[in-house]
Order: sequence, then structure tokens, then C-alpha cells
Amino acid sequence: MLVTKGFHHIELMSSDPARASAFYRDVLGLRVLTDDAPAYVGAGSGAPGTLIALAERRDGVQGRPGAGGIHHYALGTSTPEAQLKWKRRLIDAGVHVSGPYNRGWFHSIYFRDPDGHIVEIATSGPGYAVDEPTDALGSKVVVPPGAELRGERDESVVRARIHPEPVPVITPDMVLDGLHHISGMTDDVERIGEFYEEALGLRLVKRSVNQDDPTMPHWFWANYDGSTVAPHSSLTMFGSWSSGGARIPGRLKRAVAGVGQTHHIAFRATDDDELRGWMDRLRSMNVYTTDVIDRVHYRSFRFQAPDGLLMEIATDLPGFALAERRVA
Repeated sequence: MLVTKGFHHIELMSSDPARASAFYRDVLGLRVLTDDAPAYVGAGSGAPGTLIALAERRDGVQGRPGAGGIHHYALGTSTPEAQLKWKRRLIDAGVHVSGPYNRGWFHSIYFRDPDGHIVEIATSGPGYAVDEPTDALGSKVVVPPGAELRGERDESVVRARIHPEPVPVITPDMVLDGLHHISGMTDDVERIGEFYEEALGLRLVKRSVNQDDPTMPHWFWANYDGSTVAPHSSLTMFGSWSSGGARIPGRLKRAVAGVGQTHHIAFRATDDDELRGWMDRLRSMNVYTTDVIDRVHYRSFRFQAPDGLLMEIATDLPGFALAERRVA
């Protein structure tokens, strides 16, 4: 059975990709890999799983998160201490930051990029096995402690947690290592989970609730072999319960495309043969796919999840090495 290794990239809609690229380079320390359309930034050499594409939305229409869209995406850093440095660096750059919040499996801060995309910086640990056996992730519903829920936590204490000194230079412990997770919104969390498992080979690794709205389920899927969760592979969904739970029909409004919203998310295929295997898999499920398109740095095709989220499968090669030399 095919199992994707994880994310290839996320593509964001921007009113000004050059401005957005400068923010990701100068404030977050990511590398500008191309200045074409779309522009790409990434961690290090731009390996799959670290990539952010910035596509121009020329009409400037603002998007809105909702079912079938992405709420936010997270970049990974090493430790809570490094995260506090990021909070100080961002605030000193004039960026509003909320958090850090204890999400149980990692700690999180949040801010918006110049186009309004919600960006999270999440720590690498303690990991999904902190409250479940490593070989049985996702087997039970894990409810966060009351002290971590909105309305119960002390926000003044949260705001006060910050690195005491300015951080003019990104230190080695702060380096962002790529896509920690991507969080979307869906109208039926159980139905979409079945799709991700059948279509992409992802497995459920966590069932919880949204700490900012405990009536909303928050489930996680990833490349998980029963002992290890692969990095850069965690896809999470906020959503309504299925008909067997407490679902409220129509509760989640549909996502609206535009600036500040995601165009699509892409998962990895090692090579062209695997890409064709993914296409055959999806078409056997009666999922419409585009034809394969050569996008210079990779080849890919696109399809939609049942809730309308636009997705892509993209090859690892040829990659961004030549583009990196050209930009440099």
C-alpha cells in the first residue's frame, strides 16, 4: 500500500509575493529559493517538507478560513526556550504574537504574515506519545486539561512569557526546520479521516478537541508506522462530528478563496513511477485528478478532498538546487 512520506509544500495566496518573501527571509530566516511565479521559500536547501510557495492573487480579494480550507500552518523549532526567542524577535519586528500555549504534544505561538496567513511556531516535543502508548496513538480521545482551555488559562501569564533580551540574530537553536503540521477545517472529521487514510495512507495519531473551542473536535493524521511519526507529515483538522456524534449541520462556513488563504497543500511522491501510482490509486476511488504537469522543480497532479480542500501530489525531484544557485 502506498503511504506518502509527508508534505511536499504548502501554497499560500499573496497580494505581494516579493513582500511576503522578504518577511520569510528577513524575519524568519528562511531561504528564498525562487523569485518566479509562484515564489518559493524554504528551510536549508529547500527539501520537500520545508517548502512554502507564494502565489500572487492580483485582485487582492481577502480569503476566509472555513470548511474545505486551511486554518493555519506551523513551522518547527527545537525547544520552548527557542520559541520564546522567536516571540521576542517577532514582537520587536512589529508583529503581534499570541502564546506560548501548551498544546500537550508541543508548545505553540501564533502570528500573521504580511498577507494575514496564520502562522504557528511549534516545538519539536514532547511528542504525541506523551499521553498514549507509542504503538497505540489515536486509540482514545484525549481531552486537554481545563487549565489549558480558553477562558480557564491565565492569559496575562501567557503574555508575560518572553525572552528577556532582543534577538537580532537567529541563533542555531531557533532555526526553523520546515512544516511541523498543517491544520485545516472540515465539515465531517470522521469522513475526511477515512479519505486521508485510504487516499494517502495516513493514520490517525491523535483525537482531541480544540483548546479554543472544546465543542469542536481536533484530530491528527500522519505518516505513522505504529512506532514512529514521520516529521513534516502531520495533517490536523478542526471540524464537526459525524452523524454519530454531536455534529451541528452547517456550523462551519465554507472557506473563501483569496489573500490570506491557502491555495493547496501538497504531499510527496518519490519519483514519477510513484506519482503515477498515486494517480491510479485516486482514480480507482473515483476521485477526479488533473493530468501530470511539469512544474520545473517537480511534477505533480491535483485533486480535491471530499470537503473541497485542493490537494496535490508532487515528486521530490528535480528539486530546487538549480533555482537556488540562480537566486544566489
